[in-house]
Amino acid sequence: MINPPQDKLQHLIILYRQEQFQEALEKAEKLIQKFPSSFVLYNIIGTINLSLKQFDTAIESYKKALNIKYDYAEAYNNMGNALHNKGEINAAINGFKEAIKIKPNYAEAFNNLGNALRDKEELNAAIKYYKKSLRIRPNYAEAYNNMGNALYDKGELTAAIENYKQAIKIKPDFAEAFYNMGNSLKEKKELKASIENYKKAVQINPKYAEAHYNMGIAFYETGDLEATIVNYKKSLKINPNYTEAYNAIGNLLKAQGKINEAIESYQQALKTKSYYTEAHYNISQIKSYKNKDEHFVQMQKILEDQKITDEQRCHLYFALGKASEDLQDFSNSFVFFNKGNTLRKKLLGYNISKDIKLFEDIKKSYPYIKKNTSINIKKSNGPNPIFILGMPRSGTTLVEQIVSSHSEVTGAGELNYIHHFGCSIARGTSHASNEKILKFRKNYLSELQNRSDGNFYVTDKLPHNFIYVGLIYLSFPEAKIIHVKRNPSATSWSNYKTFFSSNGNGYCYDLNDLVSYYGLYRDLMQFWQEHCYNRIYDLNYENLTSNQEEETKNLIQYLDLEWQDTCLFPQDNNRSVKTASNLQIRKKIYQGSSEKWLNFEQFLKGSFDEL
Repeated sequence: MINPPQDKLQHLIILYRQEQFQEALEKAEKLIQKFPSSFVLYNIIGTINLSLKQFDTAIESYKKALNIKYDYAEAYNNMGNALHNKGEINAAINGFKEAIKIKPNYAEAFNNLGNALRDKEELNAAIKYYKKSLRIRPNYAEAYNNMGNALYDKGELTAAIENYKQAIKIKPDFAEAFYNMGNSLKEKKELKASIENYKKAVQINPKYAEAHYNMGIAFYETGDLEATIVNYKKSLKINPNYTEAYNAIGNLLKAQGKINEAIESYQQALKTKSYYTEAHYNISQIKSYKNKDEHFVQMQKILEDQKITDEQRCHLYFALGKASEDLQDFSNSFVFFNKGNTLRKKLLGYNISKDIKLFEDIKKSYPYIKKNTSINIKKSNGPNPIFILGMPRSGTTLVEQIVSSHSEVTGAGELNYIHHFGCSIARGTSHASNEKILKFRKNYLSELQNRSDGNFYVTDKLPHNFIYVGLIYLSFPEAKIIHVKRNPSATSWSNYKTFFSSNGNGYCYDLNDLVSYYGLYRDLMQFWQEHCYNRIYDLNYENLTSNQEEETKNLIQYLDLEWQDTCLFPQDNNRSVKTASNLQIRKKIYQGSSEKWLNFEQFLKGSFDEL
């Protein structure tokens, strides 16, 4: 007899399924002494070691099984999984292909081959193999889930969600599919639905730390800070070494102006993962460097490590650029910023031609939209939007802090709803009609209502809404539009030295792109002034800082609000602020920030002369 009796093998499988891996391994190793030619037993021993993350030992066991039975498809497939877990993806792919060659209807091997190709970012090939897997086994929930993940990676969110739904239909207790659907819905800004799916995931698997963490992010985007912190803390209770959760709590504390507590949380993140460069960057942004201290030296040492990724390197370049600026070492600061920006642009693959095309489309489409949407919109009973827009780093955060210091105004921060609901209309890819404008308006106001905290006036401070002024003008006759302008060189330099966490500001990472984009912005705002001149309130940042009281009173008067002295003390407004300016707005309004770029003027070599 080559293999042990079936009942003994079945007992090992039961122990394995009950996750009693150590006991299963001990019994299997005793059995192999009696049955040294058992290819099935070697395969089981390999699989137990794979679950124990002892990948090399697992691979040796699979090889022994294959030495005994060269056409053992299951051993090739399982060895592929072990190699994949080791990061040897090409070798894993070969293992899966061998398994399929032996067993052409091997659905699991096709699915695993898809997973390996997805990790190589060969997404179309991965989807092809998931489909082959499903043709063999139509009720293969894991393959639907994995195909959803590949479609998510491609940005095809609707198709991804359909696959997750199919996985859940087959396997109603599939926590991972609920979690993945939550991620896709969060990406689509369907936050309520996203949160519901995360809740289902943790109901099925209460120890699902990632689901709690991402549910926290979704709650943060809805403005529910209490639920955000509850879920971050739950993720840490499940996994005390959850680096990203410590970092996220730090960001939340920073947004609330709790600087010391934020630094402590970032440091906790670094205790769990010393090379977590996002936390290093975050610390650099909220501390003031007096010398090349321990943290400065630590970042330099990590930067010298050739094994770090480009993204990690990018974080450190921006962090050391800011630290060097604090030390007034402007030459080295510029070198760090320059390296960080060059690398960030490369990682994003940004080309300004896309933005040039976007701005052209917006300007061409507006006359058509205006002509084909002659509707009489009744002003809503609430909420009333106040749009604060302009170039990023132009002072929009400060203006929102001033306005939301008024008791009748809620500061909702940067909302992506205008772009999400209206981009296709504004750009002309979806033909404008009265029905579409009304639907856009209804969707936006519904989301704004959720962020209003019961106030009639709600600010939307997404700077890039300047792109959609025409659509806002036509859709919201009750809205106020504040356009914040700042010294162009100061604005552009401030953008250049900022690492934006989102991927949407690709033009900021190249001096020439910045100047070109600023020209696009200025030209478009001139276009809007010609078409919507009576609705746009221009507010000069420098005038605001030098003549605070008069400019603030004029602003509040434009908003048709009664004057409140609290608007003169925006630093006392304790609302949470997510933007890169969340530290500056905790200070009293001060002059001089628009001159800081002059410290770097000699290194710019005339790049900003056009501005």
